[in-house]
Amino acid sequence: MKAGRARALDYVAAVTVTTGGRALPLGGVALPNRRLVLRWLRRQALRLADAHGRSVPPPAPWLGGRDVRPVAFHGSDAPEALRAWAGDRGSQDHALSTLESGLPALLTVVDPFVGLRVTLGAWPVDLWGWTAAAPADHPSPPRTEGA
Repeated sequence: MKAGRARALDYVAAVTVTTGGRALPLGGVALPNRRLVLRWLRRQALRLADAHGRSVPPPAPWLGGRDVRPVAFHGSDAPEALRAWAGDRGSQDHALSTLESGLPALLTVVDPFVGLRVTLGAWPVDLWGWTAAAPADHPSPPRTEGA
């Protein structure tokens, strides 16, 4: 380990749905770098958005079945917000910078018709035992190997 380096980081990501004041995990992963975590979150955002009004897209074979469970949105606002975030280069760059600084990167979309909230989040975790505080509605997912 280089002198001056405080910790070795890994990253976790999770997707939760909150309804009626209750947060339920839809899925999550732990990956070795922030770019892979962000790639996984973009895939999940598009997968959730694309499932609106259609059949859920099949899981990606390279993820070994680690895609999140689908959500039934009642309007198109949340799916469109997920698509917009996944396709916006500026949003992706901001999320990468946030993760690089050691802070969690979060996106929450709301289905206003039923008060459903879907939150995508990623945060750094130290491999040596220290865990960055995960957002309150995101339990840390179990450790899984690369993607």
